[in-house]
Amino acid sequence: MADQRHSWLDVVGTLARLGLAAVWIISGGIKAVDPDQTYVAVKAYDVLPAPGVAAVAAALPWFELALGLLLLLGVGIRLVGGISAAVLLLFIAGVSQAWVRGLHIDCGCFGGGGDVAPDQTSYGTELLRDTGFLVLAAWLIIRPRTLFALDDVLTRGDRESVGGGGS
Repeated sequence: MADQRHSWLDVVGTLARLGLAAVWIISGGIKAVDPDQTYVAVKAYDVLPAPGVAAVAAALPWFELALGLLLLLGVGIRLVGGISAAVLLLFIAGVSQAWVRGLHIDCGCFGGGGDVAPDQTSYGTELLRDTGFLVLAAWLIIRPRTLFALDDVLTRGDRESVGGGGS
């Protein structure tokens, strides 16, 4: 019975890991191919000075791609889940402050971004979506065991030497 439960949890974890990997790879990839639009999106939040906007706009796509690739490969799952959660909380804070301040922007989360007409904002939907992604990250923090992860290959030797399972 316990083996079935663990298998089910491993499948859920794998889906969470691969789902969050896809989010980061798609989001980062879209931003990487259009750095000018990424700059516009970051600037629209109106919270950073120009040098900060440039730095964030330049680094964010590659940071998101790195998180996605690490999750796709299953390397450092708990750590990458924690970093993902922190980034998502920053994104949620950014969208929330834009909404509260009455800014009319597209979040730029998956391309685009910048000023939009007041009836074109979708802050509630963006916050719900990011909260869903945050749940995926939380799952990986709490239970990082997943299928087809390099973490298992990389730590197998450690578990066997500690547990004596090598003979």
